[in-house]
Amino acid sequence: MINPDILDYNNSQSDSDEAICTLLSEIIEAELKDSENKIWHSHPVWFLEENPIVGYSRQKKGIRLMFWSGKSFHEVQLNVEGEKFQDASIFYNDRNEVDERDVKRWLQKSIEIQWDYKNLVKRKGELIRLK
Repeated sequence: MINPDILDYNNSQSDSDEAICTLLSEIIEAELKDSENKIWHSHPVWFLEENPIVGYSRQKKGIRLMFWSGKSFHEVQLNVEGEKFQDASIFYNDRNEVDERDVKRWLQKSIEIQWDYKNLVKRKGELIRLK
């Protein structure tokens, strides 16, 4: 079930961004059935066993769909920006840009490939692979 705070977040966006956010939240929720979701650091995030997996946020370039372990997915559509962490993302500016098959494939990979962000502070910034 999608957290009401996420629904509020989606509804607070412009019409075009709301359409993107609503579609993304529905796809994510359907694919990550065992996940917890909430607003975390001011945007919607889904967790598996307290480990952040996927989230989205409004940024200058559009709605950013980010996978915490996305760099390890080796998907050309996902942009890798830094060297320190394993995140990768894609930006959307229209609902029609969202390819549901791609998002579902990335979500499946996010279950199979995970880096341990949950314990990042405890490990003093050292990131280890869980799966």
